Amino acid sequence: MGDLWIGTWIAAGSIGIAVYALVIWAALRYRTNHNDMPRQNRYNLPMEIFYTVAPFVVIGVLFYYTVLAQNVVTKNPDPDLTVDVVGQKWAWTFNYKSADVPGVGTDVWETGTINQWSTLYLPVNKTVRFNLSSPDVNHSFWVPVFYQKMDVIPGRDNHFTVTPNREGVFNGKCAELCGTYHSSMLFEVHVVSEAEYEAHLKTLVARGQTGEAKGAAIPNPVGEPGNTSEGDPEPAAAAQQGGTR
Repeated sequence: MGDLWIGTWIAAGSIGIAVYALVIWAALRYRTNHNDMPRQNRYNLPMEIFYTVAPFVVIGVLFYYTVLAQNVVTKNPDPDLTVDVVGQKWAWTFNYKSADVPGVGTDVWETGTINQWSTLYLPVNKTVRFNLSSPDVNHSFWVPVFYQKMDVIPGRDNHFTVTPNREGVFNGKCAELCGTYHSSMLFEVHVVSEAEYEAHLKTLVARGQTGEAKGAAIPNPVGEPGNTSEGDPEPAAAAQQGGTR
C-alpha cells in the first residue's frame, strides 16, 4: 500500500509538472505586444486524440498497480492473529480470536460507546487479519496509518491483512457516512509488544468479556456499551451466551 501511495503521488506530480510546463511554454512562446486575434482553428485532431487517449493510459496504469496491491492485502495468508471487527450504530466492537493464546484460552471482545472510544490492541510485527461485518448499515473501517480502508457492509464479509511494524497509538475512524452519530465512530489502535498484547487480553478475560459480541441489529439507546437494546442481557452475559448484542 505504501509503494502504491508513493507511486501514485509520483505519477500525479509528474503529470502536474508536465502540464504546468506546457502552460508556461505556450504563454511565453506565443506572447505578443498587440491585441490582434490569432487565427482560429475549429479543431486539432492529433491534439484531441492525445488528450482523449492519455487519461485512459494513466488510469490503466494506476488500475493495474492498484489491483496488484489489492491482491496482496486481501489474500488469505496464514495470519498470526485474527480480529473480527463489527461496525455498528455507532461504535466499533473488536472480537479477538485468542483461544490459542497461552494464558487466555478463549475468544475475548471489547467495544465502545458514542461517548467512549473503542480501543484495538495489536502486537507489533505480527500479521493480523481483519474480518469486517455490520449488523445494520454501511460503515468503513479506516486506520489512516495503515494506508488502507475497507467498507463494512451488512451481509458481506470483507477482510484484509496488515502487519504493524512499529509501536504506538494511532487513530481510527469510520469513513462512511452512517447516520446521526457517524462522527462518534472513532477508535484508537494500540500497537504494543506481544507481552503487553497478551496482558491486555487477560484483562478482558478478567472482566468477563469472553465469547463473541456481534453488535446490535437495531439502533439502540445512546451511550450503552456496544449499543445494547433495552431488555437484552448485559453485554458480557450476551457475549458469553453467544447471543447477539
